[in-house]
Amino acid sequence: MEEFFEDEFGVEIYDEQNQSLGTSKRNCLTGFLLRADKQTALRVLRALWERREGLIDAAPSSADAREAKSKSGPFQEVIDYLEGDLGSPNTEGVETFERDRTLEELVADIERTLAANKPEVAIDHLHTYCMKKFAHLLKARGINCDKDEPLHSRFGKYRKCLEAEQDLPEFTVRALKSFISLLESFNDLRNNRSLAHDNEILKPAEARFIFSSISAILVMVRALEAARYGD
Repeated sequence: MEEFFEDEFGVEIYDEQNQSLGTSKRNCLTGFLLRADKQTALRVLRALWERREGLIDAAPSSADAREAKSKSGPFQEVIDYLEGDLGSPNTEGVETFERDRTLEELVADIERTLAANKPEVAIDHLHTYCMKKFAHLLKARGINCDKDEPLHSRFGKYRKCLEAEQDLPEFTVRALKSFISLLESFNDLRNNRSLAHDNEILKPAEARFIFSSISAILVMVRALEAARYGD
C-alpha cells in the first residue's frame, strides 16, 4: 500500500498527518481522504476501484471475488457522490452570437441545466448550439451548410477558412485538425448517449469532461475570430 500511494500519487500514506484515527491501513486511508480535496479524493478512490476490479477479474470464480462483487455498492456510491459534487462545467464558450430567439432559449436552457449540476442532460443542446455556431461562422463567410451536414464537416470547412485567412501557429493548426475527430465523436455521443433519443445517457463525470472539452474548443474559436479583426 505504501509503494502504491507513493508511485501513483506521490503521497506518504503512513505520514503522521494521516494517522489521526490510528495507524492501520484503513485508518491512514480514511485520515488521508478526510484531509484531501474532492478532486484528489476522487482520483485516489478511482485508482483503488480500478485496482480492486482488476484483482476480482483475475479470479472471477473464486469465493473471495464473488463476495467482493456483492459488496461493491457502497464504494461505487461514494465515487458517484463525489463525481456529482464537483461543480458545474465552465460555460465560457457558450454565448449568444446573433439575435435569434431559438439561440437565446438554447443558451438559457444550457445554463439552467448546468446550474442544476446535470451536464449529462445538457449534452444534446450543446451539440445543437455547436451546429448553429459553425453554420453562423460559415454563413458570415458566404458559405452555406446543408441542414443535415454533420458537425465535424461544418467545422472542417470552418478550419479551412481560418487557415486561409490567418497565419496560424503550428500548434493551432494541429489543434484545429484534432478537433475534427473530436467533434465527430461528439456526434456519436449526441446520437447514442444523450437525451436526443431513447438512450442510456452519460454518467455525470463523463458528461462534465465532454462539456468542458467542447467548451474549450468554443473559447479557442472565439479568440481566433477576434484575431480576424486585429487589435
